[in-house]
Amino acid sequence: MNAKYFSLLATLLFSSCLTESLEVIESGPSFTDEEYATLSQELNIPRVIDNFDITLAAHMSPSGREEQVDVDPARALLGRVLFYDNRLSSTGETNCSSCHKQELAFSDDVAFSKGINNQFTERNSIALAAVPNFQTSYDGVVASFSGETVQFFWDERAPSIQVQSRETIENTIEMGHNLNELAANLNEVATYRILGRYAFGTEQLDPVLITQALQDFCNSLVSANSRFDRLRDQELFGPQANNEPRWTTQEQRGLGLYRNNCGACHSMDMTNPGVNAASNGLDLNPEDLGKGEHFGRAFNGIFKVPFLRNIELTGPYMHDGRFDTLEEVLDHYSNSIAPHINLHPLLQDEAGNPRNLNFSDEDKAALIAFLQTTTDERLITEERFSNPFR
Repeated sequence: MNAKYFSLLATLLFSSCLTESLEVIESGPSFTDEEYATLSQELNIPRVIDNFDITLAAHMSPSGREEQVDVDPARALLGRVLFYDNRLSSTGETNCSSCHKQELAFSDDVAFSKGINNQFTERNSIALAAVPNFQTSYDGVVASFSGETVQFFWDERAPSIQVQSRETIENTIEMGHNLNELAANLNEVATYRILGRYAFGTEQLDPVLITQALQDFCNSLVSANSRFDRLRDQELFGPQANNEPRWTTQEQRGLGLYRNNCGACHSMDMTNPGVNAASNGLDLNPEDLGKGEHFGRAFNGIFKVPFLRNIELTGPYMHDGRFDTLEEVLDHYSNSIAPHINLHPLLQDEAGNPRNLNFSDEDKAALIAFLQTTTDERLITEERFSNPFR
């Protein structure tokens, strides 16, 4: 099974849950003494390349059997190095991790992230970690769900991680680096000549290979090893599936509230959202048009429905980071949904008015307790996803 069945998220966002049987497969190729000596001058990486393959438990795979999902180790390693390298920005100030920090599930903890030349991004940084989706595949590159292709950015203007990476690197606020110039600069660096040779059989990187490596690394950022996943396994296979303590009364209440009020849009199993993009009534007359900026007035105020795993780590929330806490998010859905013209039907009553969810304080506490069960401690600490320049 190929890594092409993966997409990002964070788009991103998919399938059922891993059990404790999820494991990293044996390591990949090994550098020569001379190569490793050169790489070690600036990188803290093992001589034997980490393998980014993942073993999926049976309930995650379409076959119903345990399967291995292949992520090319050399390409993912090259992508990891690129992800953390300030050389990606024209001023040497930023890299991908500037806005997508591992300890925050590859999100940021400010409403607008800092770019180059003391500028700030126009929207909040979306968490990148996802889980694999096997519902259907679209041309091998971008996974799909319910017949729709997964898109990237809050306004869904990018059809793949490669396109998203190109736009981000060349964005005048975030990195401001022409990809052709970046490739020429990287090809002068011995580290990238070695990594390029292992990843693609060439010492001359180009924009396509750079963004392909970034895509392979991002595809490996699988978030599916949380308390929620282990409890989900128990639901499917019985309490003998693992030793995770059962749901608390509060978590169980939150799970029910989530499935009854949130799951239709954000997915019942905390994977790929059931609704790709929607207006959730943040404003009656939004200044940020969302998808409408690129796809026309009919999409005004519509934004990507985000991935909710690791949600306790990824605030502030919404496309503009307007809500600092999950409590504020739930307050919005309880009593502040605006009657925007494009408000999603699931948030309207039969008369077309906003359907406020009217959560009590106890409901909110239960929902938050449930959402906290989706935090994946392995993702935010695993060495193979970390900064190799340290």
